[in-house]
Amino acid sequence: MTELPTPENPLRIGTRASPLAMAQAHMAAAALIASHGIDRTALEIVPMTATGDRIQDRALAEVGGKALWTRELDAALDAGTIDIAVHSLKDVETLRDARFFLGAMLERADPRDRLVVRAGIDAAAIADLPQGARLGTSSPRRAAQVKRIRPDLETVLLRGNVATRLAKLAKGDADATLLAAAGLERLGMHDIGAVQGSDVLLPAASQGAIGIECRADDVATRALLAAIDHAPTHRAVMAERAFLAALGGDCRSPVAAHAVWQDDGTLRLDAEIFSEDGADHAAGHAIIAHPGAPEALARRLLGEAPDSVRRLFSA
Repeated sequence: MTELPTPENPLRIGTRASPLAMAQAHMAAAALIASHGIDRTALEIVPMTATGDRIQDRALAEVGGKALWTRELDAALDAGTIDIAVHSLKDVETLRDARFFLGAMLERADPRDRLVVRAGIDAAAIADLPQGARLGTSSPRRAAQVKRIRPDLETVLLRGNVATRLAKLAKGDADATLLAAAGLERLGMHDIGAVQGSDVLLPAASQGAIGIECRADDVATRALLAAIDHAPTHRAVMAERAFLAALGGDCRSPVAAHAVWQDDGTLRLDAEIFSEDGADHAAGHAIIAHPGAPEALARRLLGEAPDSVRRLFSA
């Protein structure tokens, strides 16, 4: 039987200090309490400020990529000052250090994007935005998708947590932006923005998924996490991440990938890769019937893609 944490020997839950990350850490704590009957006082949430949260004026690709979201948590986990780390998996590098183990994913929330516009603009879809409108984003995927739909739109850098981006939008730094529906829901912002269909804006790999890591050699904590793992989410998200790994892309590579369980019990992975301006792309899907299927889809799309797309990936 797995030994449970106690108030005297609590399980320390590391998280970024942003409101959304804190909400996700509390979701992880609630799942552990519900599954194991752990006393709430036996769980300690340890917030820390990630480098990515401190840098607001540049695209992450220019200053270190996704590691800027995980560096501090990784160091604390490795040093033993926290026992688990709760992540928005979209922000976690595809290839992780072997010292860490992804022990659980909570059930995925809505993976789609929402379009949010500033006051005075009436638009529920990209196609509705005014001619030449400025859409703020730091995501190469979103920028390429938007430009593919509306080449006349200008994409401008918009970074920060949800509240910061909404404040910048209200100030007029951009006319519109795209935010993850899952994050808005977790913050209680149920009425903010209009959901965009996955057929219009295919989501980013791992979007809407919360991952919980521990040290690979921490057998007791691995057992705790195994009980709260949502296996369908885990399998779908790992297919998306395997596709990313096979592409060899980085934070500058515009790519979308989303795996969905079908009514017949099969897992379908849809994916798109783009040129930076969205003008060129390759798209396809695969049924994930064996472990190598995501990689095969990546090879196929790279083979079909024009050079303007292929050069953005290192596979």
